Amino acid sequence: MTLSGQFKLNDKTALITGASQGIGKGIAFALAEFGAEIILHYRKDRPEAEAVADEIRKKGGKVYLVQADLSRSGSVAFIADQLEQLQKTPDILVINASVQIPVEWEKVTAEDFDTQVNTNFKSTLQLMQTFAPAMITNGWGRILTIGSVQQTKPHPAMIVYAATKSAVLNMVQNLAMQLADKNITVNNLAPGVIGTPRLEQEVPPVPERINKRMETPTGDIGDPKDCAALAVLLCSEAGRFITGQNIFVDGGMSL
Repeated sequence: MTLSGQFKLNDKTALITGASQGIGKGIAFALAEFGAEIILHYRKDRPEAEAVADEIRKKGGKVYLVQADLSRSGSVAFIADQLEQLQKTPDILVINASVQIPVEWEKVTAEDFDTQVNTNFKSTLQLMQTFAPAMITNGWGRILTIGSVQQTKPHPAMIVYAATKSAVLNMVQNLAMQLADKNITVNNLAPGVIGTPRLEQEVPPVPERINKRMETPTGDIGDPKDCAALAVLLCSEAGRFITGQNIFVDGGMSL
């Protein structure tokens, strides 16, 4: 197979959580461009998700929608039920959906904690438990979690969010070792500051000495396409020998 051929995903189905906007949307477009059927998960904004799906279809891609609020109990089982009705089994699982609630650490509520832990961490394990077994049976699979530069440079106002991203990375490395001999890779893509709607979220101010530490050396912000390009590599046959890795797409912010 040629090198370009190794990137093709024509016979693969990809489930991407949180794919109606931002990085998830960018990854959905990229995987569809390389031939994958897309299962586009969204939380609540159906028109927004439909707009993304329409764009993929206009370019000749196949896409299906599934809905679930991953902060709620039973949400992953609900996704699985929808996929059973569609008769679709993911070969590629991109776990992108997450919640960040910016607040000073002293003001984190139990509800804030549960929402972020359930969405960002608990559902990640449940998604893996639900969809990895079929990958094992089929002898091929790709699992990609979307982490954050905050794994190593936690923002003072996002203590729970940053902690969940570090926890997911540990889980990725754990599972990657267990699935390495089954032709299934498990990796973590860790973005820095990327131009998405999340940047519009109001965040409490932080001391200048900490703010300086969180600057991006390139002096600009990234684009979802920067993450999508790496996702194509990691989700294709071209990335078959890359597993258990944490790869930053952050303009050097993690340095």
